[in-house]
Amino acid sequence: MAKRVLVVEDNELNLKLFCDLLRAHEFAAEPVRDGRDAVERARAFAPDLIVMDIQMPHVSGYELIGQLKLDEALRQVPIMAVTAYAGREDEERIRAAGADAYVSKPISLMRFVDEVNALVGQEA
Repeated sequence: MAKRVLVVEDNELNLKLFCDLLRAHEFAAEPVRDGRDAVERARAFAPDLIVMDIQMPHVSGYELIGQLKLDEALRQVPIMAVTAYAGREDEERIRAAGADAYVSKPISLMRFVDEVNALVGQEA
């Protein structure tokens, strides 16, 4: 059975890229364009992993990580942040917020897939 990945990304091209890449590696990918919908969609989709942007309108990735970690049903789901914030301090802040992994944009396609596989335990 395919591992389920919820992808929260406001940029349409990045959202398509991430979902297509995940599906090409036999994951079930569920796109979410608005961070305000992410918690509800995550509850309905029951993901094995959540991949999310940090810079989003309406709700920041930091706020969303906090909401997910406070949710009884979702707090154990690993979170991978994908962001243009690329400094050492940025990575530390993202991890301190509760993200389990961090990939900077522009992404390396293989690093992205490797990180996803590492978080969900699926063989490449």
